[in-house]
Amino acid sequence: MIYQMTFLDAARAATVKTENLITAPGIVITLVLLFIPILIMVVLLLMKIRKLFAIKSAARLAGTNGDLLLSTTDGLLKNINQHAAVPFVSVKRKAQIRPYTDPKLASLILWFLISATFWLILGTTVGEYVGIKFVAPDVDHYEWLTFARLRPVHTNAVFWGWSSLGMIGLGYYVVPRVSNVPIHSTNAGWWTLLLINSSVLIGSLLLMAGINNGGGEFREYIWPVQLLFAIGLALTLNNFLKTVAKRTTKEIYVSNWYMVTAVIFAIVLTIVGYIPLWQDGLGETITQGYYMHQGVGMWFMLFSLGLVYYFLPQQLNKPIYSYSLGILAFWAQILFYTLIGTHHFVFSAIPWSLQTVAIIGSMGMVIPVVAGTTNFLMTFMGSWNKITNSYTLPFFLVGIVFYFTGSLQGTAEAFRYTNLMWHFTDFTVAHSHLTMYGIIAFLLWGCMYAVVPRLTRVEPPQLGVGLHFWAAFIGLMFYSISLMVGGTLRGYMWMDGKPFIDSVIMMAPFWLWRAIGGTLMWVSHLAFAYNLYRMIAFRHTVNDTMATEPEPEAATYEIATAKG
Repeated sequence: MIYQMTFLDAARAATVKTENLITAPGIVITLVLLFIPILIMVVLLLMKIRKLFAIKSAARLAGTNGDLLLSTTDGLLKNINQHAAVPFVSVKRKAQIRPYTDPKLASLILWFLISATFWLILGTTVGEYVGIKFVAPDVDHYEWLTFARLRPVHTNAVFWGWSSLGMIGLGYYVVPRVSNVPIHSTNAGWWTLLLINSSVLIGSLLLMAGINNGGGEFREYIWPVQLLFAIGLALTLNNFLKTVAKRTTKEIYVSNWYMVTAVIFAIVLTIVGYIPLWQDGLGETITQGYYMHQGVGMWFMLFSLGLVYYFLPQQLNKPIYSYSLGILAFWAQILFYTLIGTHHFVFSAIPWSLQTVAIIGSMGMVIPVVAGTTNFLMTFMGSWNKITNSYTLPFFLVGIVFYFTGSLQGTAEAFRYTNLMWHFTDFTVAHSHLTMYGIIAFLLWGCMYAVVPRLTRVEPPQLGVGLHFWAAFIGLMFYSISLMVGGTLRGYMWMDGKPFIDSVIMMAPFWLWRAIGGTLMWVSHLAFAYNLYRMIAFRHTVNDTMATEPEPEAATYEIATAKG
């Protein structure tokens, strides 16, 4: 008979003392992984400072106080600015004009991105308010503003509203582009946009009214509301499949592998999560683990990686490093990620063997993560100098770094000892933001900044992009590090048998830093919304300084010259 260990049994059995905190394997791994994005942040800052000093040095060599005194006796130079001031931010490379995009499709894509941005602002405004409640819990006394109602409004709005609409909208650009054919139906895309927006709007209102599914995390919408979302996914799948089927290329480019598969998995997990046939007792718990993790890994992560396989080579103007590594990561993710949902319920009544399978699957996730990260970073090789001259590549670099660190930190968290220490603490909140925000949001922002200027012929304000990037990056680090440290200390207090209220009091300063970091993140979203507005509202103007030479089609040059 398999012995079932409860959380309390494991806590009583734990003999690791607090002084051994730093030597615990899971914590060592996490500390190393957490150091990597901090190092990247410092390197990016040093690159920016170095370039600024280089500009100032060049200005001093050219003239006094940055004044460029240019003159000729033959009159060849006329109408020039003789007093060129040193810019506050370096001038970024302009987006190249892409081959013709159907105006109907361009309009559809832009409305997807506008809708996604609306839910980003609304969802994170609710999240900001919820974060403030940790610092000032008595800020209001209205039942529809309680934590229990607002928290699912926040998570579902950013999941199904912001991330899902953003991904699908970008998919409508990439799928026909790499297939070298028009999208099958723009009308189906408009129906998808309407259905998903309706689902999130109705679902949010019902959640605030106290009407919910009661099933579990991320499936709080009642089934008629989620059905609207599922129908939108079905229309998207049909549209993408028929577009890929009509492709003029022999191969199916790796981006379409990822994105089409992601939509299929999203439909499957919606069915599994809402059909009540197997949702009794432990079946409910196992279903919750499957639904929650497949939503993150097989919908958001898989789709976003597919977008990166198109936009990263496009922004670097070079093919993806290895097509084979992309396919290896694809199949390995399908094999291992579908097994790991139960690692959220270690030490529960779920059979010990199933928990072990989930832990092994979490360890197996090292394969697709390392393969994908290697592929992306090797694509960067030889082009690192382009980062300082681009407003898209820093978003991709940070997203890729968090893909590596956040994913492997999830693997470390799945081990039984670290799970015992971190689960049910604020550490898991930090981990979820490292992945859904550090990976998905940053990658989506990079893709949006890449595609919108190609549709509108208007560049975003560079200062606004800089504010967006650094506020989001620094805010995320404040948010995550504070909750990781506080969550670790809290877990040890529980394992040592300290009173629960003592752990609540101990978390107060960490929740304050959470609110500070969350505020910076929220401000960055306002900056992004303004940047998007500037690119779209003035789209009737054409930036004449943009390159007139169109880029080669991604489906043509990426597949033909990729290694592997």
